[in-house]
Amino acid sequence: MTHVLVTTRLASWVKICGLGLMMWIAVSASAQAQSTASAEARLKELSITLPSVPAPVANYVDAVRVGNLLFLAGNTPAADWKYKGKVGKDLTVQEGYDTARQVGLIMLAKVRAALGSLDRVKRVVKVLGMVNSAEGFGDQPKVINGFSDLMVEVFSEANGKHARSAVGMAGLPFNNAVEVEMIVEVAE
Repeated sequence: MTHVLVTTRLASWVKICGLGLMMWIAVSASAQAQSTASAEARLKELSITLPSVPAPVANYVDAVRVGNLLFLAGNTPAADWKYKGKVGKDLTVQEGYDTARQVGLIMLAKVRAALGSLDRVKRVVKVLGMVNSAEGFGDQPKVINGFSDLMVEVFSEANGKHARSAVGMAGLPFNNAVEVEMIVEVAE
């Protein structure tokens, strides 16, 4: 009798665990489906319009594809961008952050131009963020978060979060506050 009671309880416990596992799988799949909106769809959801792609300002190309990697040249904000100078002297960290986000928008436009669609980006792999820094300024990571946060918003946490370096520079071309290089993996 005790054996039958234990077997019945065990069977009930297994059914409950099985039901819980099925519910967890269903909820996880639903959450994943909701979070896998395409990059182009996310731009629309976020009401982001990408700027036109400016021509290179020197003897280089915007992007070079090698295998399934797309290497992007360093980008600065548009020539008419409102913030110029050294972060920590001429600009606040927030103004630097906003500038890095603006650079990200231009970079996304260049990726789209190179690949035809942002949906072809499998993952943002590596970012090098350079900040025109005042002497003694050490918050370069906070500034480059403006770029990194945008990549996560557009490509998702799983595909947009990347390896990164954020470094201070004594100066940048045309007295820009931020310049960023990026490598992305292209989906086949």
